[in-house]
Amino acid sequence: MQALSQILAITAVNVRSIPQRLASSLVAIVGIAGVVVVFVAVLSIAQGFRAAMTTAGDPRTAIVMRAGTDSELSSILMRENTQLVKDAPGLAQGPDGPVASAELFVIVNHPKRSTNSDANVPLRGVEPGAFAVRPRLKIVEGRKFEPGRNEIIVGRAAAGQFTGLEVGRDVRWGENVWTVVGIFEADGAISESEIWCDAKVLQGAYRRGDSFQSVYVQLEREEGLEAFKAALAADPRLNVMAQRETDYLADQSVVLQTIIRTVGFVIAGLMGIGAVFGAINTMYNAVASRTREIATLRALGFGALSIVSSVMAESAVLALLGGVAGGLLAWGVFDGYRTSTMNFQSFSQVAFAFRVTPTLLVQGLVCALVMGLLGGILPAIRAARMPITTALREL
Repeated sequence: MQALSQILAITAVNVRSIPQRLASSLVAIVGIAGVVVVFVAVLSIAQGFRAAMTTAGDPRTAIVMRAGTDSELSSILMRENTQLVKDAPGLAQGPDGPVASAELFVIVNHPKRSTNSDANVPLRGVEPGAFAVRPRLKIVEGRKFEPGRNEIIVGRAAAGQFTGLEVGRDVRWGENVWTVVGIFEADGAISESEIWCDAKVLQGAYRRGDSFQSVYVQLEREEGLEAFKAALAADPRLNVMAQRETDYLADQSVVLQTIIRTVGFVIAGLMGIGAVFGAINTMYNAVASRTREIATLRALGFGALSIVSSVMAESAVLALLGGVAGGLLAWGVFDGYRTSTMNFQSFSQVAFAFRVTPTLLVQGLVCALVMGLLGGILPAIRAARMPITTALREL
């Protein structure tokens, strides 16, 4: 108890004296804040991308592709196969039959607003059932496309990232001229990065015959996926696999998330080294300015543990101040910022918003605290080992 009271007493004095060393203290605070800003900002990219890929994933929705494929891009299903999938038991039923949509998509090049250079955009051909499979998708401007016509509807995120996709505009892809007739939203999901049209029109425009790449279906019950998969496996005419939409979208975001997180940790680590040296320098200056004070405390019976703990505590306080400042700055500047990037698993642009979550802010504070403690270790040891007689000569 005596040791604890000594630690608290010295720490309180040290913290109250921080304003007297404001210039050197700000060096450590600003350095650590900069690391936290970069750390949180980079990881918020991964969070935003993952949210865009999985936000609107419905556990009742499943995607069916050719067996052995890992994405729609490499799958192919003929119409007779898609019809067998739709006829399988376990699907929700709507006014027009099973709630399902056979779909295909192609990658088209279109100029981005920010750079005016071409980027890949997914143009998805869907059947009328696509709107029932994705009930959260809604037209917010214009109208739906009419079957059989060269009309497209554009996701809100795609319309914001690419030029010339406003309602009423015409765009040329391949040999076709397409008219934008509507803008849709899907609660910020990956669908908002896509452009939709009638599947039959897209088949003809890109000479896809009567082929598709996937079938999106709505299950009758959330827990009915295994029974649905068993029914598909039991049909010898089919060579397909079914996966829950949420799982499929999460898998499609793994590569880019891994790259972003790796880059984020590397950059934060390199910057953190500089911040740690800044903290070390700050705490060495703090110890040097209180040489006589520390010697006096040691002469009065305060133990080495109390001195070490007080210096470490002061360093931790400075680090937490930097962590809070960096976290708030990252949240204010980056949270909600919209951009787009290439999804290497689908080779198309995905528009998303940075997401600075509470978890990321906590991770930023932990990172700051670690840097502060590392920066305080050596100065704390020096303070504890300071010869009392040598220090007292300065009185």
